[in-house]
Amino acid sequence: MSEQHRPLISPLPKSWPFEEAAKLSAHVGARAVTAARPVLLETGYGPSGLPHIGTFGEVARTSWVRQAFTKLTGLPTRLLAFSDDMDALRKVPENVPNQDMLRQFIGKPLSRVPDPFGTHDSFAAHNNARLRAFLDGFGFEYEFASSTRYYEGGRFDAALKRVLEVHDEIVAVIAPTLGQERRATYSPVLPIHPRTGQVMQVKMDAIDPVAGTVRWTDEEGETFETPVTGGHAKMQWKADWAMRWYALGVDYEMSGKDLIDSVRLSGKICRILGGQPPAGLTYELFLDQNGQKISKSKGNGISVEEWLRYAPAESLGQYMFNAPQRAKRLFFDVIPKATDEYLAHVGKAKTFAPEDPALLTNPAWFIHKGEIPADAGSPVTFAMLLNLASVANAETPDVLWKFIQRYDPAATPESCPMLARLVDHAIVYYADFVRPTKHYRGPDAHERKALADLAEALRGLEGEDASPDTCQNLVFEIGKTHGFEPLRAWFGCLYEVLLGQKEGPRFGIFVALYGITETVALIEAALTRDERAAG
Repeated sequence: MSEQHRPLISPLPKSWPFEEAAKLSAHVGARAVTAARPVLLETGYGPSGLPHIGTFGEVARTSWVRQAFTKLTGLPTRLLAFSDDMDALRKVPENVPNQDMLRQFIGKPLSRVPDPFGTHDSFAAHNNARLRAFLDGFGFEYEFASSTRYYEGGRFDAALKRVLEVHDEIVAVIAPTLGQERRATYSPVLPIHPRTGQVMQVKMDAIDPVAGTVRWTDEEGETFETPVTGGHAKMQWKADWAMRWYALGVDYEMSGKDLIDSVRLSGKICRILGGQPPAGLTYELFLDQNGQKISKSKGNGISVEEWLRYAPAESLGQYMFNAPQRAKRLFFDVIPKATDEYLAHVGKAKTFAPEDPALLTNPAWFIHKGEIPADAGSPVTFAMLLNLASVANAETPDVLWKFIQRYDPAATPESCPMLARLVDHAIVYYADFVRPTKHYRGPDAHERKALADLAEALRGLEGEDASPDTCQNLVFEIGKTHGFEPLRAWFGCLYEVLLGQKEGPRFGIFVALYGITETVALIEAALTRDERAAG
């Protein structure tokens, strides 16, 4: 191992980005890495539809691998966010306007399809701008690359001529994966029709590697000789991916489980061209509320904008960080858990010294790019704020701040900026998702006696500065005294009868935040409500 590649930290931190960084280091091997030729990580984006949260996830995760690699090796890196905007428009996305207009441009490169939103020069330009806007909004450090510009600007010319030299070998790799009819006409080269502008998927009549041209015949029987250079042609999907790896020297690119076969075939083609396929991670797919894969064209699942309406950006980072090789539901009900997981990790990270190796396994270290702000974190969880909003029927932040400042007089929007953001998000999330689904049940006779005793016991604490632990212990004792087995059945009663939901907060903290007198009134109101219903 050369000095350049000797790990700067040991042992390897136990987190998946560092495991990927070690894989990338082994892939780079002993080759010279310089500022002029840094280690290149890439992400791909197909702008046939609006950018979705999965696209964000790929850039975020690749950025974390890059961060870990830098910490591990100290070597220079680049992150290229590559848009396949020369791909043909194959179908009209369901979630864009002016669909009839778009149908007229089926088969043309996305960079030559008018923008249905009317704000950019092309559909690809609009979607690329959307991609860059939310990547910039999250502070990612990346370079944007356009397939159209690379093709038309000659960046791929040498690699495209190399494709012609090994054309038949590439066909031999791909043909066995195709149906009989498609196999007979397959070529990795897709010429652009000089008159219609269509991306042509046709049989090649002749290949001329020396001239760098292909000869082909269109449906009207007219024959053309097209240079593969200068944007006059592009590559088929798997060959295109392989050609890019070869031309740019990509060292790392992750991809979804649905592309396993594509990665394998593109890797073979890359080797045929004379390159080395990149290292990478195969991540699992995101599923919507119905268990279906999220899709740019369908617009199902959650958009980045929707997530940020209901929770801070850091919570989205936490969700993306968790177990990338496990399939996860991506719907609105995952937001509170991801938010509180982030807050828990931030709280733990603040207990570590800056050079503590344990910090490198903490998601907050990645989410905050190794510099966790002093004002990150919150003294109150998001779930607790949702419960406060629920019992108080809060419609404005002022309602929640009244409870928060009684619990912690020093807490203000200025001193706790993350808490202030969480309060604003909680009001919106409660209105849209909690209030419409609340369902209170009445207590049975056993639960009624326990609730009445709890109210009486809490009255004994009125006027005292009771801590959350004191309140929690009291709640535990009432449950034990009344013989709830298992004890979680007692807490289930509290949540369902008092809060109208299946799950809830650590109840002692809830009592301390909401107030003892207010909690007693909440219990009495529930018992009275049940009596009226019974009457």
